[in-house]
Amino acid sequence: MTYEIGKLTHETLLGPIAAAEDALARLDERVARSEVGAGFAERADFFDSVSSMWVGGELVHLEDLVLHDAQMDIRAPSHELVIAHRIVRARRRVSRNDPGWAVSRSGILALAGVAEEPPLESEPSDRGGEGVELDLVDHDALSPELAEIDEVLARTKWLVDGNDPAETRKQEPELSVGELLIRDPDWDEGERIGEWLELAKQVERLPATLAAAVLWDAWEHLEPLQRQHWLGQVLVSGFLRTRRKVRSHLLAYAVGLREIPRERRRARDRTVRLVAFLDAMSAAAAAGMKDIDRLTLAKRQLERKAAGKRTTSSLPVAIDLLLSRPIVSAHMVAKVARITPRGARNLVEELSVREMTGRGRYRAWGIL
Repeated sequence: MTYEIGKLTHETLLGPIAAAEDALARLDERVARSEVGAGFAERADFFDSVSSMWVGGELVHLEDLVLHDAQMDIRAPSHELVIAHRIVRARRRVSRNDPGWAVSRSGILALAGVAEEPPLESEPSDRGGEGVELDLVDHDALSPELAEIDEVLARTKWLVDGNDPAETRKQEPELSVGELLIRDPDWDEGERIGEWLELAKQVERLPATLAAAVLWDAWEHLEPLQRQHWLGQVLVSGFLRTRRKVRSHLLAYAVGLREIPRERRRARDRTVRLVAFLDAMSAAAAAGMKDIDRLTLAKRQLERKAAGKRTTSSLPVAIDLLLSRPIVSAHMVAKVARITPRGARNLVEELSVREMTGRGRYRAWGIL
């Protein structure tokens, strides 16, 4: 399976490219200069994770993800919630490392949790004071004996189960059903990742936004990883950071993809898909600008209520937590401010923050 860049319809793509380039540049400059830029970048990790799961057809509640990240789950985490938290941790890891680390073979394998097997080499070993160099065992020479052992074990299993041993000789060894459900043996992840990385070098001549759209379309087409398809959106955001188009934070690309109808994202015509991906970048930038406006206004209002308090007050700590998380609970505030949960509730009530859950037993507050 290959992906060819081919000829791009620049007349159709020129408008969306200009809009995406301008929107990302404005957002990057706004985040770099904003007093709530750090909090915005932390909140974006949660919003992008939830949106990424939504694009993939899974529903994860935002409050569950925030509480799971704080190790304060109110219920046993689901499989989807664990994956969503992996996205959050992957985005944080990309942000901590150098810009070019994510779009590299080592970076992709590290983010996917896959380790490359080092080449086997013979190493000298010294035993009993004698310098003896041991060679590796020739597995090809033992393959007939190992095959006979496997055949004997398979025949024994069939005999125990009460089957005819003659049928065993007719059957060829095959993978178990459980193994086939987990991993396709013909899926060469290393080769597909290498092809995608080679494509990343070819699109360097293109504008950053168009190159990112092509890479995301190629990731959808090649599917380098079997079980971490969500990583492609993180890598596209990391690629924009590599190209210095977005330097102050990691773009929440999945937030923009969520705003694009599926018919456009999955269209047969590649030009239609590329335009949709470019529009997703513009939508993500527009959502980011609105979130910064909300956070800036909320910060000013909260600081007015904290004005005149004593220097040992925990209100500034609670304000910083509210600006860096989509929602907070009383136990989260208590843990960060090192106070009791009752004192944390008093702080939140003093700040008059909006209550998000609408329940009495479990309450959470946030700025949305």
